[in-house]
Amino acid sequence: MKYIILQGDGMADYPIEALGNKTPLQAARTPNMDWLARHGVYGIAHVIPKGFPPGSDVGNMSIMGYDPAVYHTGRSPLEAASMGVALGPKDIAFRCNLVTVAGSGAEATMEDFTSGHITTDEAAEIIRDLERELGGAGIEFFPGVSYRHLMVWRDGMEKMATTPPHDITDQKTADYLPKGEGAECLLKLMAASQTLLAQHPINLKRKASGQRQATTIWLWGQGRAPQLPPLTERFGITGGVISAVDIIHGLGVYAGLERIDVPGITGFLDTNYIGKGEYGVRSLEKNDLVFIHVEATDEAGHMGDWKAKIQALEDFDEKVVGTVLKGMSQRQDYRILLMPDHPTACALKTHVSEPVPFVLYSSQETRDNGPVGYNETDALKTGVVAEQAYRLMESLIEGRPTWTEI
Repeated sequence: MKYIILQGDGMADYPIEALGNKTPLQAARTPNMDWLARHGVYGIAHVIPKGFPPGSDVGNMSIMGYDPAVYHTGRSPLEAASMGVALGPKDIAFRCNLVTVAGSGAEATMEDFTSGHITTDEAAEIIRDLERELGGAGIEFFPGVSYRHLMVWRDGMEKMATTPPHDITDQKTADYLPKGEGAECLLKLMAASQTLLAQHPINLKRKASGQRQATTIWLWGQGRAPQLPPLTERFGITGGVISAVDIIHGLGVYAGLERIDVPGITGFLDTNYIGKGEYGVRSLEKNDLVFIHVEATDEAGHMGDWKAKIQALEDFDEKVVGTVLKGMSQRQDYRILLMPDHPTACALKTHVSEPVPFVLYSSQETRDNGPVGYNETDALKTGVVAEQAYRLMESLIEGRPTWTEI
């Protein structure tokens, strides 16, 4: 048996007035996801446990079969694992975004949490300079992908309150700066970064070409290294992960899954969707499971751009889901789990905690659910509810129900 997880990050959403009060999933043309909804176990899944923030770390941990209430320690330790950065038991990892903040003091506003989707090469040069100028005394900076990077505080503190920058787009930042024990160290680093970045050659080039500049670092998502039992041992399987996002690869490291590199994947709207599908199918020649993650749907939601989100959904459906279904069409021994990790609401430009539509399709046990589509409304009407989304991995691998049907 082969197992495929198709994760369109943040696919779910709220109804949008400009779409006739439809959600982007309802408005988009998604024949492949609709087909899965009509022929698989179809319903809603509670991916974000009560009391947890609706982040991709929590959501994807659930999808990979780990109860966040038991295993979650923070987002950044997962990204550290992806980047090959070892954490000691007292080391704290922080996500280090390069962001664009407009204005200063009480009027400072989060203009762009991606610094205009700064390129990986540009960002790496900035992070290397930050390490040289601000690193030391237990502080280390590590370059990641685009605007997403890592700061490690060796033998550091973690109890301060921090805020994801994508939650405060277009809002004043003063109320969302780090607070609590240890926050002073973070605030000093953030302030020092502003001085360095103001005259950095990369920013001067971007300014000259009309692009947004990285004006400061934003530190958040802290935590210690988690202790996750590998899926490879738990289920006796082999598998791989396809993503352009470090957090997914980090989960894969802890789960015992190999990283599958695909040319041209970006974590944005211009990603190589077809390559993800093709490499995913090909990986199943030697592995039992593949987790294929697409970030573009989430990025469009954070931009508040429902047109871009519809395009990303249609690209995901045609070029990832469709490619996988075509590639598996000659097999009769596979299961597919299709779902997002959380909704990303265009109206709010951030994640929310509502349950999401899921499909668990088996090539050996096809259903006939009638003329439904893959969207929030139709999923809710089925009466199928996965209260503990992390148990859907058991259903995928072992073929037994972990949901209720009304």
